[in-house]
Amino acid sequence: VQLVESGGGLVQAGGSLRLSCAASGLAFSSYAMGWFRQAPGKEREFVATITRSTGSTYYADSVKGRFTISRDNVKNTVYLQMNSLKPEDTAVYYCAAGLSSAQAMAANVRFVTYWGQGTQVTVSS
Repeated sequence: VQLVESGGGLVQAGGSLRLSCAASGLAFSSYAMGWFRQAPGKEREFVATITRSTGSTYYADSVKGRFTISRDNVKNTVYLQMNSLKPEDTAVYYCAAGLSSAQAMAANVRFVTYWGQGTQVTVSS
């Protein structure tokens, strides 16, 4: 199984980035997908998750209204559109796949089955 993130980089506060995660080696439509992030010295935290087929989504309060998660079950790809970025959004962003529900993944990282390698997002003030 491979989850390969792309789209990270350096952006000014108020700017936008779109992360992509291409999945291979798994039945993509059978997995809830999500994004998590980890800042230096902090634990990995939930950002957003999306259900297998209905497209229901869950967001951390800190990103609600600014970030949008979506998925394409034909391209086996999950996206994270990040708008109105803030310096506190700076972190390594990880793609995640889980056989459990999107809601369970949102509640606890132990419900993540597979992780990507991460992509750095840096927001300058």
